[in-house]
Amino acid sequence: MTFSTNADAEARARPPAQHPADVPLAPRYAALGGAYHVTVAPTPLPSPTLVHFNAGLADELGLSATQASDLTDILSGNASWPNYAPLASVYAGHQFGNWNPQLGDGRALMIAEIRRPDGTRAELQLKGAGPTPFSRGADGRAVLRSSIREYLCSEAMHALGVPTTRCLSLVTSPQPVFRETVEPAAIVCRVAPSFVRFGHFEWFYSRGQHDALAPLADHVIETHFPHLVGLPDRHAAWLGEVIERTARLIAHWQTVGFCHGVMNTDNFSALGLTLDYGPFGFMDAFRQHHVCNQSDFEGRYAYGAQPEIGQWNCSRLLQATLPLLGETEEEVGARATELYGRYSETFSVTVMRRWADKLGLREIRPGDADLVIRLLTLMQRGKSDFTRSFRHLARVQTDTDGPAIGVREEMADLAAFDAWVADYRSRLRAEGNTNDAERAERMNRVNPKYILRNHLAQMAIERAEEGDFSEVERLMTVLARPFDAQPEFEGYAAEPPPDQRRIEVSCSS
Repeated sequence: MTFSTNADAEARARPPAQHPADVPLAPRYAALGGAYHVTVAPTPLPSPTLVHFNAGLADELGLSATQASDLTDILSGNASWPNYAPLASVYAGHQFGNWNPQLGDGRALMIAEIRRPDGTRAELQLKGAGPTPFSRGADGRAVLRSSIREYLCSEAMHALGVPTTRCLSLVTSPQPVFRETVEPAAIVCRVAPSFVRFGHFEWFYSRGQHDALAPLADHVIETHFPHLVGLPDRHAAWLGEVIERTARLIAHWQTVGFCHGVMNTDNFSALGLTLDYGPFGFMDAFRQHHVCNQSDFEGRYAYGAQPEIGQWNCSRLLQATLPLLGETEEEVGARATELYGRYSETFSVTVMRRWADKLGLREIRPGDADLVIRLLTLMQRGKSDFTRSFRHLARVQTDTDGPAIGVREEMADLAAFDAWVADYRSRLRAEGNTNDAERAERMNRVNPKYILRNHLAQMAIERAEEGDFSEVERLMTVLARPFDAQPEFEGYAAEPPPDQRRIEVSCSS
């Protein structure tokens, strides 16, 4: 939602823009002032090559896809958006549970705040555009490897219906960047309604600059939660919505098998978006304790730990915004406690509804949680593919008591799975859910056939590093329709080959 003004109506009435100079600016974050950000010019990227331009997103932003080549200078940091000074914001955060008092946009620059043709607002950010005052001695660059992963995954998540930042473009350069090895540089243009993070509030709270909290919170509220504007308890109401959005987000992660990998508070969005794709991964074989980040030695951000970490991060946001919750210690404590409790309530309801949808259940009844847990236990025992197993469940027929052909092939303990299928069929029949074709259609709308598996991303990376960007384009096509059968791309729904099942991803980028 956005705050409706006459300017919004005028923007909606205008025809789609064709060039950045024609796109109306909406510099609300920049207007907050120097306490929140610094102006920084991007470092030019030599000999930039446009790897991919997201034509669909460009249309939504009011940019013409035919202008992609003309935009390359801006998207590579070699030119500025007309009439906008790029800026880097400051924030802090808890990284792997440890407090870091100053982080900030060390390699990201906001290059524009614009109004879309539909009147909504978007911020554009270049990731990998060179050092800023918050780089802490680093080069401020990103590499092609991680940039391809972020570009593909943000759009894959969007197609899955998961709230997320998005990507407009991916540019590379022969400029060498030194990580574990020498890699080509790259810049992603990320797009979001806002890039404000939990860590922004932690920064000001930790420094005792409590008078800076309300202006930042009000900026977020006025721009993205307009229904709360003017309410005397607007800050508490906003925090409640952020906490609930975060709980719903992580419930969505859990039920598509997505692991974030770096769930630091500086990587959590004040709008409940998936933010900062670093060492992420979709699970292949299901493991409750799957860890996608090889740098996460203790498994803090394992798949099964994500719900708890989400609530812990919300507690850090509440701590940082205590000065906004009331006048007395008793009032503040009562509100914070109530808000904290909303996370678990929202997560429990949302995740159970999503599991039920994945099983094709219309209602949620006692015993359904046990049905889900038993299935996940069987999948873990047999190292069954998470995505394929749920997708194939749509083939279960209720008019027979025989083996679930086409489904049980994913399982190792066939006797235990057959017993589970018998209970599953009984559960479906109990609610009159016996129209198998209709149920299969519903299940296939929530259980994807295609996800961004690590081996698919790696194939695109290796070809791109050789100058062949066709696999990036192909994956963008496949992942844009994750729930649809695409016979021409059937191989992309397969399990990874045995030698590609242990691809590891680190924090280096």
